[in-house]
Amino acid sequence: MTPAEQIKENIATLQQQLLSSNPQMPTLLRTIHTALRKDPACVTLLSEEEVGVIVRGLMSQTQTTIAASLVKGAGRGKSGKNLTLEDL
Repeated sequence: MTPAEQIKENIATLQQQLLSSNPQMPTLLRTIHTALRKDPACVTLLSEEEVGVIVRGLMSQTQTTIAASLVKGAGRGKSGKNLTLEDL
């Protein structure tokens, strides 16, 4: 199995664990991080959805949220609950 395939498999497992709030999430996040640091080219192979899964895992683990900043004069932005990957 190639490094890219291993990372994709880990991301799929992370997505499943996000749904079940499994205590292995910190270890899985660390494994994905270590693999991506060893082979940065794999980052470019990730889909937006896979990146989103990693971000949701990190947000869940750190209990933080990512909010879009409003640009002055740009009008009203979306609330944090309604943000999508395209908004970020």
